[in-house]
Amino acid sequence: MAIEFLKEHWSGLIEEVQIGATKDEGGTRSHVIKIGAETTLPFLFEEGKIPHPPVVAMEVWDVAPLDWPQFLKEPFGDVLNSPSDWAKKCVDEFKADLICLKLQGSHPDFGNKTADEAAKVVKEVILAVSVPLIILGSGDDVKDNLILPKCCEVAKGERLLVGEASQESYKTLTAAVLADDHNIIAQSPIDINIAKQLNILITDMGLPASRIVINPTIGALGYGLEYAYSIMERARLAALSGDKMLAMPFIAFVGQEAWRAKEAKATIKEFPNWGKEELRGPMWENVTAAALLQAGADILVMRHPKAVAAIKNTIEELMTR
Repeated sequence: MAIEFLKEHWSGLIEEVQIGATKDEGGTRSHVIKIGAETTLPFLFEEGKIPHPPVVAMEVWDVAPLDWPQFLKEPFGDVLNSPSDWAKKCVDEFKADLICLKLQGSHPDFGNKTADEAAKVVKEVILAVSVPLIILGSGDDVKDNLILPKCCEVAKGERLLVGEASQESYKTLTAAVLADDHNIIAQSPIDINIAKQLNILITDMGLPASRIVINPTIGALGYGLEYAYSIMERARLAALSGDKMLAMPFIAFVGQEAWRAKEAKATIKEFPNWGKEELRGPMWENVTAAALLQAGADILVMRHPKAVAAIKNTIEELMTR
């Protein structure tokens, strides 16, 4: 007797978000990337549509990172002082699907660069690579409200993904992405109710839900991964059940969180029994990313090329029906 498996039938649909714009659409990207549009939970192809695979973005900073361990910096050689060369290496050599440019140098404690200086870097990276782009501020709300509108303006037509908007500071960035036709990252502190409320506030300003990507904030392996997973899973279940204010794709800043873990960056001299750091660190990032794929992450923002290569192989295998 044939065994018939129970299949879920969902009424909801995750919004489809397009990042990037080609010449015909008013931009300069060689192609666009679409995420979302799922009608089922991750990789359950028999239960619904999963038209777009998850994608991997690689981090690029406008200043050389000071807190990255040496073995994380080594694959990038001498390009860490040139955002455009760094971005080009990530695309050409490490096959990044997108570039995530972090304007860390604009933070008051890390250089305090002006809005014009930040916008110049954005323009240089746009010219250096043809893949779609994610632009992040420095994390200082006051400064980001000054620099991000200028960056949106110089990249008008490119359909960037720009972040981050929070419940305390969302109006300026929402207005900027509306004016210049970009997408927005809505960041909430591992709280499904705040995530929903922020999406309501942003859409109330006139930005369509199809231009919002949720950053639920995550924890790395050993540092809150299970809780982050459960929040993402609850949000995705609610969205597929019909809650339109949670029906947006997810972005997960895997590299940022994974490389905060002591287990990822400690040297073998400090912990001889932990194994070589040049293997352990990328593995910590890769395992974190693999778990978040199963939670519904649509964009993984990562750092180490070895972790990127490994997770891209995992995505290819998971997307094979």
